[in-house]
Amino acid sequence: MLMQSLSAIEYFEILLPLALILLLGKFFSLMGKKVGLPQVVGMIVSGIVIGLIKYIPNQNIFTPATLEGLSFLAKIGVILIMFSAGLGTDLKQFKSCGLPSVIITTMGVIFPLAFGFIVASAFNGGFKDMSSHVVMSNLFYGTILAATSVSITVAALKELGKLNTKVGTSIISAAILDDIIGVILLSLFVSLDSGSGVGNVGIVIGKMIGFFAAAAAVGIGVHFLLNLIEKRHPHTRRLPILGFAICFFFAYAAEKWFGVADITGAFVAGIILSTVREHEYIDRKVEVSNYLIFAPVFFANIGITADFTGISATMVGFGFAFIAAGILGKVIGCGLGSLISRYSVKDSLRVGVGMMVRAEVVLVCTQKGVDNGLVDPAIMPFVLILIILTTLLTPLLLKLLYKGDKSDISLLPPQDVSSDPETEQAVQQSEAPQTPETPQTENV
Repeated sequence: MLMQSLSAIEYFEILLPLALILLLGKFFSLMGKKVGLPQVVGMIVSGIVIGLIKYIPNQNIFTPATLEGLSFLAKIGVILIMFSAGLGTDLKQFKSCGLPSVIITTMGVIFPLAFGFIVASAFNGGFKDMSSHVVMSNLFYGTILAATSVSITVAALKELGKLNTKVGTSIISAAILDDIIGVILLSLFVSLDSGSGVGNVGIVIGKMIGFFAAAAAVGIGVHFLLNLIEKRHPHTRRLPILGFAICFFFAYAAEKWFGVADITGAFVAGIILSTVREHEYIDRKVEVSNYLIFAPVFFANIGITADFTGISATMVGFGFAFIAAGILGKVIGCGLGSLISRYSVKDSLRVGVGMMVRAEVVLVCTQKGVDNGLVDPAIMPFVLILIILTTLLTPLLLKLLYKGDKSDISLLPPQDVSSDPETEQAVQQSEAPQTPETPQTENV
């Protein structure tokens, strides 16, 4: 499909829009960083600005063929974003705060999912039209709100000296499980919709179980193979190369053989590789490669393809109700989960506020819904507003909630959060000067 589309133009014609995306994407990212916003917001804004070129009469920069080429690069970026998120998953976090994190995550998924479903049903006729596709669509809106992103929270808690407390560790642990549940729900609803209804629940769940079982079996072999290579050839480039190959294979196998979303396959591949000794080295190489080209194209492509003509008065009402559902769902759900875990009221509120931040995962989920016809593209600007609001509010509210707090900041041993998979840190790492690697004597 891509080759056929690009055959109508010269291949080099995609290079100009690509150059504009990389140049303006970095400019707006740095501007966003200066005002405390995630750099992904700057990339999306750059896409919106670049996308204005489409409205110039007789322009030939953004043609259907070049847009499809950019869409292809963006899809690779999505897969690598989720692969990196999996690589940054530290399953050992559950040892220090396991059960409370499970309760917090469960409530923090149920409430946003329910609130999102109710809001979507109210505006999309879901209470009258109970057809399979409409139900799946409304559930998917809730799934979008189930995603979380705690990089901003981690930075705020570090600044306050509260990262290694019970609240800080609970937030980090819950966020790990939150991502896993969110990705599984995304695959479930996409598969159910493509399978034409809830009557296929058994088949879809069976395929998902089959995928995870097969992934676990293959993952055992992958774990030992990569550790063996690392032992014989420490810090070799073979590891990230194999990592890329495993990521793409799992993404392909998930979509092609099991009917599970490709990003789920990439995420599972990342979780498997997060158990190998050199996972941080692999993750660093993946992030640098992705955030040089593919990820900027993905985020900019959201802005380029944004269609604001579909934003009616009803959509505006839906959009702001959707934002409120996203914020309140996390604060109420995670706060209630903390209360059930016998946290104090103040600590429960801190956990709820800390878990309400959204970033790149919510964008990936939304775009996946758009691609599968489950989500109206006009919701994307409101998802962006949700990201900006939660990014700005979370640090401010946490500072207020900790104002005057004199509690011991050393309640728990230090936790390693250096592998947090969030986009802002990924971009910072990609800009950090890297020590040149000593060339390896190897066959590649």
